[in-house]
Amino acid sequence: MFRRRRRDDEPENDLEPTDEETVADEETETDDEPAVVKHGGPWDSEAESVPEMERVDFGALQVPIGEGIEIQVNVEAAEQDAEGNPLGGRIVAITIVHGESGIQVQPFAAPKKNGIWDEVRKETAEEIKQAEGETQEAEGPFGTELHGMVPVAIPDEMRDQVPPEIAEQGFGWQPVRFIGVDGPRWFLRGVLSGAALEESEQAAIMEQVFQQIVVVRGDAPMPPRELLELTLPAEAQQAMAEEQAEEGAEGEDRPPLNPFERGPEITEVR
Repeated sequence: MFRRRRRDDEPENDLEPTDEETVADEETETDDEPAVVKHGGPWDSEAESVPEMERVDFGALQVPIGEGIEIQVNVEAAEQDAEGNPLGGRIVAITIVHGESGIQVQPFAAPKKNGIWDEVRKETAEEIKQAEGETQEAEGPFGTELHGMVPVAIPDEMRDQVPPEIAEQGFGWQPVRFIGVDGPRWFLRGVLSGAALEESEQAAIMEQVFQQIVVVRGDAPMPPRELLELTLPAEAQQAMAEEQAEEGAEGEDRPPLNPFERGPEITEVR
């Protein structure tokens, strides 16, 4: 989505607070209590009020699935093959896609009593500013957000698909929306892109998906801002192991199965 530089209106949303959200908003935090989520989600895995629904287990994140939802695993590759596909590496983010909208989510460790979203938001705004982009803060369903316009290089194969003046300058301006929630010893960041930045209905869908994510912090001590461990679901690991076993039994001369080729996807279409 490339365009001329402009300031977008704040996206609307159709979310109505539930009874659980209303109660959570009224809760107060004392100095002896850890940070708590006050928006009725995203949820901490230790919370008693986590709504039951079908979710995919990625270790530190349990991501809800439903009609039209696709889940993509984002990998920081240790190396690449001849075609540029990642080989090995670790999972660094999960991207949830619905139609032309997407939200990339990442869970991080955080201090027990103090959240880090305020600091992260300011640092993100400064990074975008240094890249000659623009940002502005806005209030959303999860508190203060950061809306930005960032410069993005236009690939050669897309130059004939954008206005001539944008193709000539070699980059376009892409809107982006950062949301963040501080939980008990964790911080969850979401980055929205696509149609959800302009269409309130799409925005509401992505916000509801984000709201129903469950974060599994674990008991291991971790420095603040360290990415919590993300793993492939057990079913995916088992399927890969079975396929490798079948190939080994057949004695076929094939390269090892690469679970990260094409950026693996789990698609739920009902």
